Amino acid sequence: MRGVFDIKAVDLRSDTLTLPSGEMREAMASALVGDDVYGEDPTVIRLQEEAAALVGKEDAIFVPSGTMGNQLAILAHTERGDEVLADSQAHIYYYEVGAPAMWAGVSIRPLDGLLAGGGLDVLRNALRPADIHFPATRLVCLENTFNRGSGTVMFPDEMKDIYHFAGSKGLKVHLDGARLFNAAVFLGKDVREFTANCDSVMFCLSKGLGAPVGSMLAGDSGFIARARKYRKALGGGMRQAGVLAAAGLVALKNINRLEEDHRHARVLAKGLSALPVFEIELDRVQTNIVVARVAGGIPASGLVRMLGEKGVKCSAFGPDLVRFVTHLNVGPEDVEYTLKAAGELSVNTPG
Repeated sequence: MRGVFDIKAVDLRSDTLTLPSGEMREAMASALVGDDVYGEDPTVIRLQEEAAALVGKEDAIFVPSGTMGNQLAILAHTERGDEVLADSQAHIYYYEVGAPAMWAGVSIRPLDGLLAGGGLDVLRNALRPADIHFPATRLVCLENTFNRGSGTVMFPDEMKDIYHFAGSKGLKVHLDGARLFNAAVFLGKDVREFTANCDSVMFCLSKGLGAPVGSMLAGDSGFIARARKYRKALGGGMRQAGVLAAAGLVALKNINRLEEDHRHARVLAKGLSALPVFEIELDRVQTNIVVARVAGGIPASGLVRMLGEKGVKCSAFGPDLVRFVTHLNVGPEDVEYTLKAAGELSVNTPG
């Protein structure tokens, strides 16, 4: 049934669902282009230069997706048979199809709690002595913001401690910064305070920043040269990619507006937490991700289906967890509608 209000479409599944703005479409239509595999696309070159400067690295490369950016980093930092350390809930381990084993021939050892506070102790306790039975540990992967951690932020000081300890052990640190600018905006800090504490960093243009396609991978010039060759090997040479890079340049103007998404997420979280069907740790709603536990024994998949019937799309994040993500195409009226739909669902749900 429709309930007491008209059904509309509110899509809170992910911030990858953002639509390009008019300004972005105009920039794409008028972009100067060349063959990027030959290094001749002027718009891609400009985007790479701006991205590298923004995160305080020597060089950067434009890639089709965040997953490719992360995998290029692993390929460029490791040799076959090496071991990579990552949180057991990290995107690189949880959501990237086992790609490190597939492409780089490395194993990922998942560590509980690396991204949940106290990461330095987790890392210190995870390191093993040299032994013929163990692979060589080569790389530590961090993630900021932490997707499966409700979009929470790892503070630069904690990253610094991990980075310096890793370096003292001969390990490189790669930062999956898919939503890194959300972290910077949340703390009111320059993004370079985060990126100073890693050897390489990937960030997405196609999430909260609003571009339709693309991510950036940044590091020193030697690292990017290796990553560029691996990008070609994986089919990431996109030729006249300036059409897409132009959207990325406009997206970089959207960093400060991420606070709007954070504000909408806080309003949504407070409203949902007042309903009996949801349990939310409000202090973990720091950026644009709200993870709610479903109460009353209702499966998350069932609740997602019921909300979908009311025009609100969200994602099951586990057997009893639901994820809502705010973004630039979600306004206050969408948050209000979602709360109305959830409130009606809560009234009509047994228990």
